[in-house]
Amino acid sequence: MRPTGRLHLGHLVGALNNWVKLQDEYECFFMVADWHALMSEYENSKIIKEMIFDNVADWLAAGIDPQKSTIFIQSQVPEHLELEMVFSVLTPLGWLERCPTYKEQMRELKDRHISTYAFLGYPVLQAADICLYKSLVVPVGEDQLPHLELTREIVRKFNGLYKEVFPEPRPLLTKVPRLLGLDGRKMSKSYGNFIALSDAPETIMKKTQGMFTDPKRIRKTDPGHPDECNVHRTYEIFIPEMKEKVHHWCKNAEVGCTECKKTLGECLAKFLSPIQEKRRDYAENKHKIEQILEYGRAQAAKVAGATMKEVRDAIGILPCPTK
Repeated sequence: MRPTGRLHLGHLVGALNNWVKLQDEYECFFMVADWHALMSEYENSKIIKEMIFDNVADWLAAGIDPQKSTIFIQSQVPEHLELEMVFSVLTPLGWLERCPTYKEQMRELKDRHISTYAFLGYPVLQAADICLYKSLVVPVGEDQLPHLELTREIVRKFNGLYKEVFPEPRPLLTKVPRLLGLDGRKMSKSYGNFIALSDAPETIMKKTQGMFTDPKRIRKTDPGHPDECNVHRTYEIFIPEMKEKVHHWCKNAEVGCTECKKTLGECLAKFLSPIQEKRRDYAENKHKIEQILEYGRAQAAKVAGATMKEVRDAIGILPCPTK
């Protein structure tokens, strides 16, 4: 994840819940992608350092276990940029220009000056992130498959030119619940239309009151269309035990949208309470996060260093001198 802002409910259902499950099945590397964050936030780079600790506190509170998984900061393992350099000389511009995620970000981040060499090449750095640890599987949604295929193309080209160093990573498709933002658009840090995992109960209540609801329901006495309502969908994802009750409320015009959103806000605050309690402990004891990240850096560096030794040997470049 890129530390470009506070994590929200979309990150929880779209990634973190799945990461927690994966760490019991795989050897997992969870990376704070600060170089990637710099690509879009270089004009406001001071936020990155603050968000690194903020985001990792959320990871740990959500259940990422440093005893099971490697948690580290991308920029503290220099081999990421070294392997990116190698991959960049193998990657035609056409591969990058057709990348759908690149086009999407160019549309989404119109307030950023991101027509840069680095931003065009960010998929190459991501390929290095994946391959440096000889990753066998990468958890992705269907919309990210074209990007992973780009990594596989780079791997095939490297292995074909030099020697078999990298496995071709395969996608581990994950079903991500469709969670929209408060305004009915995709939930995104860029849009600011989210409920953060660290939002106080009163903030959650205020934000839920502003949620976009069923546009066809004009008056409280009008029957609603819960299957088309973002509020009902949010109940379904986070408070599933209430979805049938809320469906009945809405369909039969028993409860108005304002009251329904008030109840949702209360439920979401209660849902997030255990996560926030754990988060508070890490936020108040920053040294715990620093220790976890240092341990993770050391573990990641061992693997990354061994991989780059193989890469240099395959290409025919002299190894780095030992310190």
